[in-house]
Amino acid sequence: MTKPTCEDALVVKKRDLNNDYFSLVLAPFSGAKSIKPGQFVHIRLPSTDIYFRRAFSVASVNPAKKEVEIIFKVFGRGTKILGKMRKGDSLDLLGPLGVPFSFPLKNENAVIVAGGVGFPPLMFLAEKMIEKGHNPKLIEFFYGGRSRLELVELSRLRKMGIKLHLSTDDGSAGNKGHVTGPVEQYLKKNLKEKMKLFGCGPERMLKAVDELGLKYNVKGQLALEALMPCGVGICLGCVVHLKAGGYARVCCDGPVFEIGVVNIAS
Repeated sequence: MTKPTCEDALVVKKRDLNNDYFSLVLAPFSGAKSIKPGQFVHIRLPSTDIYFRRAFSVASVNPAKKEVEIIFKVFGRGTKILGKMRKGDSLDLLGPLGVPFSFPLKNENAVIVAGGVGFPPLMFLAEKMIEKGHNPKLIEFFYGGRSRLELVELSRLRKMGIKLHLSTDDGSAGNKGHVTGPVEQYLKKNLKEKMKLFGCGPERMLKAVDELGLKYNVKGQLALEALMPCGVGICLGCVVHLKAGGYARVCCDGPVFEIGVVNIAS
């Protein structure tokens, strides 16, 4: 695994994506060229009363400009501070960290399931797959949220040329209901096709995707979310149970795990 870099980077671009979602582009970060989809950066926040770094999955990188983009939603104290950052502000980054996604074969349909704030690493995955020659028409991107306000960067996703399937709990955009409903319909209809399943989002959604992969015998990977105080496997603050017994650390044994490996709580 690539040795992580720890250095300061400046906010070179900030975008308000609405509904408390923000995009920050940070540069120059010399570790940018080594970041792969599914990996994360650990950020030290400029606050005297927040002691631990915060982990953020990477939404995109520009190796030539040494840029790293993160997309987040303001939930608590840490993300509230990030949401107030301005162009020119400095942040301490550590990364890349964690196990990345593995790319599907070029003749495999990539079934990508994103829920809420779980979409950034999957958008990055789709972008890199296309960059490596994967046919965007073989990428089925299922994206769900509570309402249409929770679905951001839709124009950016559509520009990739992928097949985008939207779901909202309230029916304000796309299919009404959980995103895993249309995913199961797709899996049933296309069982004879070569497929690989990817997911990132809330635990309940990940558990459902995990179960669908096992039910329809479709291999794939899930990116888990967890509190990661240290980010390098020392503090054991992000431990999860394995179905075969024992434990794994999300920060360094993951955050990407094969379907059927982790006992995901609902």
